This record gives sequence, C-alpha cells and structure tokens, in this order.
Amino acid sequence: MNASPSIDLVDLDPQIVARAFASGDYPFRKRMKTKRYERELRSLQIELLKMQDWARASGARVVVVFEGRDAAGKGGTISRFRQHLNPRHARAVALSKPSDAERGQWYFQRYVAHLPTAGDITLFDRSWYNRAGVERVMGFCSEDQVSRFFEEAPEFEHALVRDGIHLFKFFLTIGREQQLYRFHRRLTDPLKKWKLSPIDLAAVDKWDDYSKARDDMLRRTHTDHAPWTVVRANDKRRARLNCLRTVLGGLDYADKNAEIVGVPDPKIVQSGEDPIA
Repeated sequence: MNASPSIDLVDLDPQIVARAFASGDYPFRKRMKTKRYERELRSLQIELLKMQDWARASGARVVVVFEGRDAAGKGGTISRFRQHLNPRHARAVALSKPSDAERGQWYFQRYVAHLPTAGDITLFDRSWYNRAGVERVMGFCSEDQVSRFFEEAPEFEHALVRDGIHLFKFFLTIGREQQLYRFHRRLTDPLKKWKLSPIDLAAVDKWDDYSKARDDMLRRTHTDHAPWTVVRANDKRRARLNCLRTVLGGLDYADKNAEIVGVPDPKIVQSGEDPIA
C-alpha cells in the first residue's frame, strides 16, 4: 500500500476496501451478526444497570479511559455504555484543546475536575494520555513535557486507585486499511463528516509515528495498579461487547450474572504489556 494513501476520493481504492476488515491480522473475517450482537448487548447493559445500582448504593467511583487509533470506535463504545444508564450519574468527558488558563496549570488539573464523586461513573473519550499520543506526534508539546508526563502518569493513577477509584484503561486498535475505510466513510457521509478533524486527516501520514508513540505509552504506563487492556476493534460490535465484559468482570457488584458477563475474547482482547500486531 502507498506510504501516504489519499482518502480524498469519490471512491476509495477497492483494494483498501477489500482488505479493511481483516487488516492488522484481525482474527475474524465477518462482522458479528446483528441478532446475536443485539441480544448480548442488551444482556450486558442490564448488568451495567446492576453495576450502577451497586455504585450508587456503595458510593463506588468508576473511571473508564478510552484511548486508541483515530476512528477506532471510542465514542460508539462509550455510547453503548451510557445508553440505558442514569445520565445524572454516568458522564462522558471529551475535552477540547486546553484553554490559555489550562495551559498554565498542572497538566492533569483539568482532568481532575471531571473525576466522579461517590456513586458516579465517568468515561473519558480520550484523556490525560493526549500528551503521550496526539500532542507528542503532532509536536504540540516538547519531549521534556512527554518525559515528565511518563514520570507523573503512573503516580497520578496510583493516587486515584489508592483513593478507591476503580480505574479501567482501554486502547482500541484497528488495522491501517480499516482506519482509511472509516475515514473515507466519514469524509463522504454528510451525517458523519463532523467526526473528521484536520488532526484526523494528518494522522493518515503518521501511522508509524502513532504506532511508536502507542508502544512507548503502553510500555511506560502499564502498571499493576492501572493496567492497559488492548482491544482489536476492526469489528465495532465485538469491541463494544468485550469492553463491557472487561469492566463488568472487574467489579464485584451485587447480583452479578457471571454467565452473562462471561470473559473477554482472547482473540481480540489482550494485556497492554503484550506486543500489538
């Protein structure tokens, strides 16, 4: 494939389309069937409601961080988490670029303001890991700032966990052709075009740079107290279900149906300490 493929076309290269779903050595060849997906999603969302009731009753605080490739499906996964939860106590946080005042603060300060109170759930659609990803790759911060981030991030997360927060960190990864395919769909669909930013378009030529930044981030911030879970997300349906299973399986809430929660699929879910294909 061309090192700098263009997606600014009426029709995407048929070879990219043909290879998209299986790209990145994705282990499945077809998308999960609709009826099975909807059945499993409903059952897991019922478990989520049980989990939220437990959090409200016990005062538990849950934080779920979603990072990943552009167009990997972070927002859609968060939407399925929140779809039937009480929105007063389950918030999605997607921060824009920092203001002048925020740039003068401690880097983590603006994220601290969005951490949950007792009984609440916060889902970050990108997080403090912006510094290790897009800011680093696009040159929006210095290497000294990146080094300081890698020193402070594990300490920051350890403080959250010590204080009782249940912290989950997901990195959603997709194959290169799949990313191009999704970018092209956004570019050509007027209802999805808003999802495609200039930063996304710049990422087309920086695939390898993002890969290196991702590997460095996972290596330096995967810890016992705040491990990464990597989810291969070429099939959004399987990715969503497995993220739900990971969170539900990691919490000891009342009336859990262990059979429904099940275990994450090892074909597409792996530890952040394992190499990514």
